[in-house]
Parts: sequence; C-alpha cells; structure tokens
Amino acid sequence: MMMDASNALAVIRGLEAQSVQVWLGDGGWGVDALLGQQTRPHKDVDLIVRVDQAEAAVQALRGLGFSVVEGRLSSCFVLRDQEGRSVDVHPVVFDGEGNGDYTMENGEVWVYEAAWFGGTGNLQGEPVRCLTAQGQVVCHSGYELDDEDRRDMAALHERFGVELLPEQRFPLG
Repeated sequence: MMMDASNALAVIRGLEAQSVQVWLGDGGWGVDALLGQQTRPHKDVDLIVRVDQAEAAVQALRGLGFSVVEGRLSSCFVLRDQEGRSVDVHPVVFDGEGNGDYTMENGEVWVYEAAWFGGTGNLQGEPVRCLTAQGQVVCHSGYELDDEDRRDMAALHERFGVELLPEQRFPLG
C-alpha cells in the first residue's frame, strides 16, 4: 500500500496534536513537500522527531493504527498499519547549536545541520516542517543513488538552485 499525501499529512497532524515536534525527513515526501506537489508514488513517509519524544510519537501513531515493526526508539524505527503504510522515524538529539544528532543502526552518528530544520513545504496546500533543499541534497550523498533519487535532486536544483554533487546528476550520454 502506498502512503499518499492525505495519509502523510494525517500522520504529521496526529503527531503534532500530541505535541510531538516533527519534520519531514530526507525522503520522497520531504522533497515533494518542498516542491509543493507529489511527483511520484511513495511507499512510506520519512520523519524526524526528537529522541525524547520517540515514545510519544509511537503512542500518537498507535492511535492512528500504526505499530512498531522494526528498529529501536533510540535509532531508526519503522511503524506500519494494517493497510501496509509505513512511517520511517529518525530520532535526533539536538545539541546546543540546534544540530540534530541521529544515531544510525550501525552506531554511527549522522548530523542534520541546524539550518536544515528551517524548511517549510506543503502537503495538499497545508504547511509542514521539513528539511531544506540544501539538507535534502547533502542527505542524498554517500550512497548509490537510483534514478528516482537523481530525479528528486534535479527537481530541487531546478526549483531552488541548490548545487548538486556529481553523483546526484544523471550521467551524460
């Protein structure tokens, strides 16, 4: 089952209703929110929450029919509902400068820079907090990108003028 815009928005609003701070993360809905339109189907919604609110996030999403199916609340965890829709949560610890330290499953720490949390996008015309275009570009590096990732990065470059890394561009020829 795909995660459509109304489902993604319901998840975000459900978290916000329980005072959970939430940002669309470095996934397809984060890109599409910045672009203000859905550009492709999404199997899940990637979110960033504060690690000290991870349990509250689980409780809020449980009320929407989701349950944790993998991961740990101190690291990445995934929730799924009976329809097969998924929510991929990256809990962060904010440092004194506003950077979000995310401990990955392998124990390494990925740092979401403070400035990246200033993004605003929209889903179905409603404003949502998300990573900035620059944050999306940096998060989409260091691994083998597929064509979907490259299309996302090209759309952000076209709309916002963010500079892409060589591996984020479609190969010439």
